[in-house]
Amino acid sequence: MTAARQSVPEIDLADIEVVRDPVTAYGQARERGPLARMPVPGLGTMWVLTRYEGARAMLGDPRFALSAASYMRPDVPAGCVPYMRTMQEMDGPEHARLRGLVSPAFTARRAGEFRPRIEPIVEKLLDALPGGEVDLVRDFARPLTIEVICELVGIPEQDRPRWRKYGAAIAAGSGEAFAAAIPEIMEGAKEAVARRRAEPGDDLISDLVRVEGGDRLSDTELVTLVWHLVLAGQTPANLIANAVAALFAHPGQLAALRAEPELMPGAVEELTRWCGPQLLSIPRYAREDVELYGTLIREGDPVTAALAGANRDPRVFTDPDRLDLRRVPAAHLGFAHGPHFCLGAAPARVQTELALTALLRRFPGLTPAAAPRRALDPGTWRLESLPVTLHADR
Repeated sequence: MTAARQSVPEIDLADIEVVRDPVTAYGQARERGPLARMPVPGLGTMWVLTRYEGARAMLGDPRFALSAASYMRPDVPAGCVPYMRTMQEMDGPEHARLRGLVSPAFTARRAGEFRPRIEPIVEKLLDALPGGEVDLVRDFARPLTIEVICELVGIPEQDRPRWRKYGAAIAAGSGEAFAAAIPEIMEGAKEAVARRRAEPGDDLISDLVRVEGGDRLSDTELVTLVWHLVLAGQTPANLIANAVAALFAHPGQLAALRAEPELMPGAVEELTRWCGPQLLSIPRYAREDVELYGTLIREGDPVTAALAGANRDPRVFTDPDRLDLRRVPAAHLGFAHGPHFCLGAAPARVQTELALTALLRRFPGLTPAAAPRRALDPGTWRLESLPVTLHADR
């Protein structure tokens, strides 16, 4: 017999404490049951998979699909609309086609090949930091993200100052500057695609332009991909900042990472599990009536996965609330799972690894200058500022 909906526990996003401490809130919900209800102000009620097993299963279940309703679209000029629908909003054959065409440009091997080009970007940004106190979010993590995107898609050096402004606007998440940046990004992406069609180079756009015969990406699809990268590029910026804050809070782990830099690849995986920026997966919508854990999910109901809760599920991870950089890497959900597993996971891992490695090497006495300021964002665990004091010496 299907259980009554009222029997399912509730996560109250209107409760400011849930937003301030979502890891605890989702963890408590997880231990009350594998499924919860979550009223979302202005959007109605979502179903939430709170445990690892259920979250992973839902993310790979074709009965739950992404759609345009999964996203909140800003108002943009009519000319931008064709480029706003990324592959994240697609499912089935349409998504599989685009994913198949694009994936070769985002493999771990290709990300590794870009490593020597990302390293000098990291070093240049660290060189530019003034002495004393800086905001690591504003002055390093966010600029790094857009600089790496420019390198990956072949934006010329002379155009990068304006792309840095676009990146800062998109990082804000909303507002007039955000809306104004979108058509500028689209125009810049069109220029980049046209340039690489005429003169291919060593970048992701050129990789995709060079595809010969058979199915190929159209110019519209290539421009849309650049927009997708700018949006998704906020993930490594948030992860880098979260990671530094987590290491400050765990000085023993920070000391171990300084003493054994070879721990870094595994450390990035553990930090992604422990303080990854995505708290909730992008909502899926039930394509049909589905029963989950004795509760009927109606066709059209929105469903999300509490990634922050699933990544600390004691049924999967031993002592999950402990940050352990020597933990044997497990299949966390920090980059989601299934057909919509984060396309940019490999570049994000490389970028985070290089950023943390250089930061700790260059500033062995790096210390917090003040308490970090965390955004009150129910879907993303991110810092608005991370004041630090730079010390080149211990």
